[in-house]
Amino acid sequence: MFYRTKIALAAAFAACLGGAAMAADLSPAYNDPPAFQWSGAYVGVHGGTAFTKMPNPFAGRNGWSGGVQAGYNIQTGPAVFGAELEGSYLGGAEHNVEGGKIKEKWRAAAKAKAGLAFDQTLVFGTAGLAMTTFDKAGGVRDTDSRKLGYLVGAGVEQAFAGGLSAKIEYDYIRTPDVETRSAFGKAKTDIGSQELKAGINYRF
Repeated sequence: MFYRTKIALAAAFAACLGGAAMAADLSPAYNDPPAFQWSGAYVGVHGGTAFTKMPNPFAGRNGWSGGVQAGYNIQTGPAVFGAELEGSYLGGAEHNVEGGKIKEKWRAAAKAKAGLAFDQTLVFGTAGLAMTTFDKAGGVRDTDSRKLGYLVGAGVEQAFAGGLSAKIEYDYIRTPDVETRSAFGKAKTDIGSQELKAGINYRF
């Protein structure tokens, strides 16, 4: 009798263990959510100010800027690499040259980007080529209508739901040997320009 009771208790214990194991198998498994990815193409718009000295948009020498951009990013671990094409209207930011002034009107840029991603925050640097269109202003009779220069910059971008992200970016543009003609004759001037802008991108 005692022997049969021990067998029954052992069988009941085994059945309990089997039921618990089955219940564990049926419980949903928890998986960490996938890490945010910056890889892919994007398009966007930006606006800000183009300036020569301090970034005061109300200074007469500065101009409001605005434009569009499109690019592609590739993320490897926390590192993000990409390329971007950008076009901007510069609002007539003025630069002093010998005999007068010239104005910046438009700029097209081709930029490489590299940065570090902290989940949905991207800190990046950028460098590339910039083609700027100039127009004559006070005292200048003629100037190079467009001139190639180089661009370096940095910024931070924050991603949100729905493929949207917002960025703030600073760029310095150097355009060498811009030729002008005035009452003082011909001159060549290296033009240093700066742009501070905010933008919104849509990633897809």
